[in-house]
Amino acid sequence: MSVKSNNQGRAYEFACLNTLHEEISKYRVSKIEKNSTYEAAKRAWNTLEESEKNIYRISALAGTNTILELEPLILDDGDGELELKLQSDDNGQDGDVRDVLIIRKDIEWEIGISVKHNHFAVKHSRLSKGLDFGKKWYGIECSDKYWADIKPIFNYLDVEKSKQTLWKDLPNKEDDVYMPLLIAFKEELDRQNEFANIAKMLVEYLLGEFDFYKVIGIDSKRTTQVQSYNLRGTLNQEGKTRKRSIKLPVASLPTRIVSLEFKPDSKNTLELYLDRGWQFTFRIHNASSKVESSLKFDVQIIGMPTSIVSIDCKWK
Repeated sequence: MSVKSNNQGRAYEFACLNTLHEEISKYRVSKIEKNSTYEAAKRAWNTLEESEKNIYRISALAGTNTILELEPLILDDGDGELELKLQSDDNGQDGDVRDVLIIRKDIEWEIGISVKHNHFAVKHSRLSKGLDFGKKWYGIECSDKYWADIKPIFNYLDVEKSKQTLWKDLPNKEDDVYMPLLIAFKEELDRQNEFANIAKMLVEYLLGEFDFYKVIGIDSKRTTQVQSYNLRGTLNQEGKTRKRSIKLPVASLPTRIVSLEFKPDSKNTLELYLDRGWQFTFRIHNASSKVESSLKFDVQIIGMPTSIVSIDCKWK
């Protein structure tokens, strides 16, 4: 991710956090926890032009209004103070993809929001010569065959790294790196799936261990999309006096992998199809201009169950 897009992402988180605070404060006492993640987001916000800030505010307000309609407990009766906080990116590595938390300690309740600006990525996981993705993702260690398959690929990258080679100068990075690494990854998933049903665990890893809303600002369409990932039924609870605008269904996790294949005419992307409507792509790529002995996945959802409700909120 470039510095600019990283700054834009943090700035959009800042806009969403502050817009939530402003709208909630019209009805109840709320405060923002000004932690180090907040300060980093504030610095990113201050790099924007005033015209950009206005776009982010309008986008954030569209999403906030929908969240408030779906979550009556935010504004429901109660004497306690409501807390808002930004989580660090480390939480995403640990299985919590939520960027913004909305917390009411008086009723022991919280919900979270994953905030995205102009992109739909689910996860940015790494593959490297010492990283056991199976163990890290869902607790099943990778086989000796996997380690043997990836060793020559990363040995090659180590040599090029020592020469300070740029990725663009590799003679054939798709055939020499991307494709053999994806084949090893694919074959390992197939092996693991033979003795353990990894479908559910894999999606739980990709989407995190907590239910959440995803708020995606799409500037080109002047739309903010709100998606509900109500996998455990913890979202959209009724309040004592306030009622939800619609009832969100509980989404079903997959029970089996249907297919895992290369995307047609691609050497760097796998397509994963599971039952119950779940579909993902895994695109592998280098994360910097210089050769490193690790690569990143850009994981995107390309299909999801109808029980994942998606609402397009037009900007006003």
